[in-house]
Amino acid sequence: MLAPLDAGAFADTVELLEAAALVHGFRDAYVEADGTRISFADWVARARAVARQLSSHGVGRGDVVALMLPSGIDYAVCYAATAMLGAVTTGLNPRLGPREIDAALQQADPVLVVRAATMPATGRDIPELAASELTRELLRHAATPSRTIGRDAPVSIVFSSGTTGLPKGAWFDANNLAASAQAAGAMSAPYDRRLTSTPFAHVGYMSKLWDQLVWGITLVIAPVPWSAAAMFDVLRAERITVAGAVPTQWAKLLELPALTPQSLPHLRIGVVATAPASPALVRQTTERIGAPLVVRYAMTESPTICGTEPGDPPEVLYRTVGRPQTGVEVAITDAGGAALPAGQIGRVRIKSGCSMRGYWNDPELTAAAFDEQGYLISGDLGRFDAVGNLVLAGRSGDMYIRGGFNVHPVEVEQVLAEHPRVRAAAVVGLAAEVIGEIGVAFIVPEDPDAPISLAELRDWAKARLADYKAPDHLIVVGDLPRTAMSKLDRHRLRQLAADNPPPPRRKAP
Repeated sequence: MLAPLDAGAFADTVELLEAAALVHGFRDAYVEADGTRISFADWVARARAVARQLSSHGVGRGDVVALMLPSGIDYAVCYAATAMLGAVTTGLNPRLGPREIDAALQQADPVLVVRAATMPATGRDIPELAASELTRELLRHAATPSRTIGRDAPVSIVFSSGTTGLPKGAWFDANNLAASAQAAGAMSAPYDRRLTSTPFAHVGYMSKLWDQLVWGITLVIAPVPWSAAAMFDVLRAERITVAGAVPTQWAKLLELPALTPQSLPHLRIGVVATAPASPALVRQTTERIGAPLVVRYAMTESPTICGTEPGDPPEVLYRTVGRPQTGVEVAITDAGGAALPAGQIGRVRIKSGCSMRGYWNDPELTAAAFDEQGYLISGDLGRFDAVGNLVLAGRSGDMYIRGGFNVHPVEVEQVLAEHPRVRAAAVVGLAAEVIGEIGVAFIVPEDPDAPISLAELRDWAKARLADYKAPDHLIVVGDLPRTAMSKLDRHRLRQLAADNPPPPRRKAP
């Protein structure tokens, strides 16, 4: 299916924005949860006006502008306006803590911070501009920079969620954004209406600007604070065709009795990303929404990697993250970089025009992120099945060794989550005498009044996995901790496991 605009035909983001305003014109570009909306033409017109304002504050080509704004029209206008000046946008997720925000600002070194009234001042010696000060006039004839920005100039910096330390800033140019648009596949169709649930500071928005522009996609922003009932109402009222949500949101949506295949007649695809989804969740959601729930595998440094597709057989949809997307190469290697055959677990490496150019202002970290062949070295472990689908096995740092055997938490979590009395599961390793490490399972029960026992959980796991992969300790929780980017917070889980160790075993008399 061809997009209304050809991503390969534009010299830079400015050209594409202007073309989108003409071609998509009156169509909705953004719809906020309260129904406030803006067309493509008005979005670009407002961005021109804001670009003039930013320029008057000293923002020029190559400068960084930090957005401390919630997801919405103001964020989108500022992002486009910054691109019109040849400047670079970095978004700071409102959920980040002061320490994380301070580290991101230090790395990005912005010349200006655009801040929502609800966000605290940065406390740094950086000029700040309140979003309310930005003009609301639709200056359709406001001047747009006449010089060509080019595709090689930086467009955005996206900070990781910092699960292994302070956030790192991956930067992208227009070539990256164009490659992501060209790799979209079945995810995009002309004039889709897409529900987005992740913050605009997330790579899922920042790297997909060209995708929206070439396809004429309407982005409908999920309500904040989020609730399943509010999401369901938006899906229906806005005639959503593609709905993106994190696993926990899909799980809560399934609790609504009103959710049936007939209740969402416009929905074409459901999408789950940012965190692994259990096979049971993918299957149940597909059945209830009346459309395939596809899985997308991506990361901050490489926002387009693999995905399942509508029409894939159940064993692919429910147990893999699919095949590499258009223009993406994925290799599974040992620690030294040698390729491994299908079926063997190794390090996931990615080579793609979508992958970041590097880490902002950190050449040493950038050099360490890529191998000699130009592959991005991820921290993920995985294997290919016999027909080329990628099966993830977790993060390299998440693996633990129990009695000399490697255990990959994701594999165990998927099995535990299939138990009918388990709503969600997570597993981490905990240091132990004699056998080195044990597996600690965190379980969110379907019925809080009747949680599953450790014995039942172990029996279930041992019937489906090697016995050493069965968890040794069980901690029942009301929910699993998440990072600011909605990823499972394994660092917090390890802390909880250490604070709640299993009782010492009694020695035999």
